Amino acid sequence: MRAQQWIITAIAGVSGFAVVTLALTLAIGQRQIARSEGGASIGGPFTLIDDTGATVTDKTLLGKPYAMYFGYRYCPDVCPTTLFDLTRWIKTLGPDADKLNYVFVTVDPERDTPQLMHEYLASFDKRIRGFTGTPAQIATIAKEYRVYYKKIPTSDGNYLMNHSAIIYLMTADDKFDTVIPYQEKDSAALTKLRNLLATAPSS
Repeated sequence: MRAQQWIITAIAGVSGFAVVTLALTLAIGQRQIARSEGGASIGGPFTLIDDTGATVTDKTLLGKPYAMYFGYRYCPDVCPTTLFDLTRWIKTLGPDADKLNYVFVTVDPERDTPQLMHEYLASFDKRIRGFTGTPAQIATIAKEYRVYYKKIPTSDGNYLMNHSAIIYLMTADDKFDTVIPYQEKDSAALTKLRNLLATAPSS
């Protein structure tokens, strides 16, 4: 899928929020650069805390390909829809699903504590891990993965988070592979996940 199509899909994935800005456009356009130069223009070092309270880094995920999604617990529709989709795809993959890592990174660290992330993720496949951290740590990983997010105040004094709505697929050696856009058809998403599985190291 062309980068422009990803952008349109990602924008559609945050309907009801503010329009995603040029930051996301530039982010997804990095795919061809990464492919042609062999560089990791998406992905990089980070230090966070998982939903059990353990410290995790980019090294934690090495050794298995992984799917990483950025969102937040209070997300009214896009995030739960994406996580339910991912849960369904994991189930469809069967035993092969264990060859991948699955991560949900919050873009709302002020509210998403490890304990609350753990409780939230109990509604989805148990293999999906939650990552949170300080606002500075989240800003770091968002920059590394070219993720757009922004706090949007609401009339009741609360706020929502405007954010990109794609799942990043990364190889076992932390190289960007492709993305699954919001509400991708099951057949297309599963093809991408199976292709990613093919990059997993032999056991």
